[in-house]
Amino acid sequence: MHKEAEAEERYSRQIRFAPIGVRGQRRLGEASVLVVGAGALGASLAQHMVRAGVGRLRLVDRDYVELSNLHRQTLFDEEDAEAALPKAVAAAAKLRRVNGGVRIEAFVADVNRRNAEALAADVDLVLDGTDNTETRLLLSDVCFGRGIPLVYGGVAGSGGMTALLAPGDHCCLRCLLGEEETGSEGAPTCDTLGVISPAVEMVAALQAAEALKALTGNRAALRGTWLTVDAWHFSVKEWKLPSPVEACLYCGWGEPTAAASRELAKNEGFVRTEDDLSGEDHGDTADEDLSGEEPEGETENALPGDDSEAEKLVVLCGRDTFQLMLKPSVSLAEWRRRLTEIGCVITADNRYLLRASTVEGERIVIFAEGRALIQGAGEAERALDIYRHYLNDETRRRADEPSVGV
Repeated sequence: MHKEAEAEERYSRQIRFAPIGVRGQRRLGEASVLVVGAGALGASLAQHMVRAGVGRLRLVDRDYVELSNLHRQTLFDEEDAEAALPKAVAAAAKLRRVNGGVRIEAFVADVNRRNAEALAADVDLVLDGTDNTETRLLLSDVCFGRGIPLVYGGVAGSGGMTALLAPGDHCCLRCLLGEEETGSEGAPTCDTLGVISPAVEMVAALQAAEALKALTGNRAALRGTWLTVDAWHFSVKEWKLPSPVEACLYCGWGEPTAAASRELAKNEGFVRTEDDLSGEDHGDTADEDLSGEEPEGETENALPGDDSEAEKLVVLCGRDTFQLMLKPSVSLAEWRRRLTEIGCVITADNRYLLRASTVEGERIVIFAEGRALIQGAGEAERALDIYRHYLNDETRRRADEPSVGV
């Protein structure tokens, strides 16, 4: 009885909003939401969902907190940046202090075709807080395969765009963007245009509003449009979302979406989730493997001439961060020893990741699941050189030798 009274007080103003009311609040409490990305959009979206009282929030992000994040990523502070905490972990710790009644599952992982199906399992809605087209398209594929609404959002500079894509009502993101757009490499990002916090909050608010409509059963109130906004010059434009495309494997006629789901499911993988800073267990998914490590032999996106462990060297948002997979059997403690003994300076070390500065001044970040980031290399070939010198099997044999340049 005490819990019911507490919930009534906590959500009293939201319940008084007629379209939600007691019934809508109850539906929120029974809902599960996946937020992909815990950066600018993702942090704001996660906060909206937790404060609104969703029953379960699943939060996944592949990155860690840096000083450059703090002007727009509202769940983080200087201590998080100093400790180089994974964004999912830092965000979850804050969110649990905001609302202890919400079950929060935090995953430090790169969302890819091996783990996307598992991450989206048993959720009612997916919120896009990512920073790249490839991941958004994958989310669209999974959502349309499972019949889950996807709330798309993107921000760069002072503007952004958003749309709620409902399977059966609208076309998927692949059909919406078109092949030319999805294949382009020159699309503006926060690294090329910069970004201001009001633009982030503007888009996140629009995404969160559509999510609340969907989760509380207010389908008739859904906007049904693709919306672009600019907070600096103040402009708002919207277009009606297209209907499903019959020939599309994902948003077309019923059966193809199931086929698409089965195709993705063939690559499904599992690993452990990351819990909060106290190490407590916050859910029954603690033994799942959602790191999404690619299988041996996968060479998609490989660099020419790369025949080592670094089968994939992927450019992240911006052109100065590269991601690759290492052997997860090597512990962070062992990586600390190796890198220190060949001249690197350790700048952050926690249970989730290790960050080091190379002799030449670039940064290497190694996550516990075996994923690594190379930052400051500039070009892919330079990043590959850094990998070969510091991170491949030769590193073990060179650990006791004097440090030399690449």
